[in-house]
Amino acid sequence: MIQFKSDHGEITVSSAVFSNITGMAATNCFGVKGMAYRSMTDGLVHLLRREAMSKGVSITYHDDNSISIELHIIVENGVNLPAVCRSIMNEVRYVVTRNTGVTVKDVDVCVDSMTL
Repeated sequence: MIQFKSDHGEITVSSAVFSNITGMAATNCFGVKGMAYRSMTDGLVHLLRREAMSKGVSITYHDDNSISIELHIIVENGVNLPAVCRSIMNEVRYVVTRNTGVTVKDVDVCVDSMTL
């Protein structure tokens, strides 16, 4: 969690906020089928529903009140992977910074699967 202090009080932003914003920004990009989650029991990659997108996102906090984001996605077949990943990185960095005011140091995109 990140805390902002001002003269009027304190604001705390939880990991769920960053995860939900990141998931929504990533799934709105062209070529992304959805967020992915690798099951510990069977080792398979599963497509997450909209309400469970935060499972595909990992947030790391830094001492300077910035964050790093790692997200796991499933893409559609035939898309240009470098272009899609670059688009996701830019979109996630922009949307998270615009909505929370927190600096995003890194956005790591892991393509776990491709749909046919």
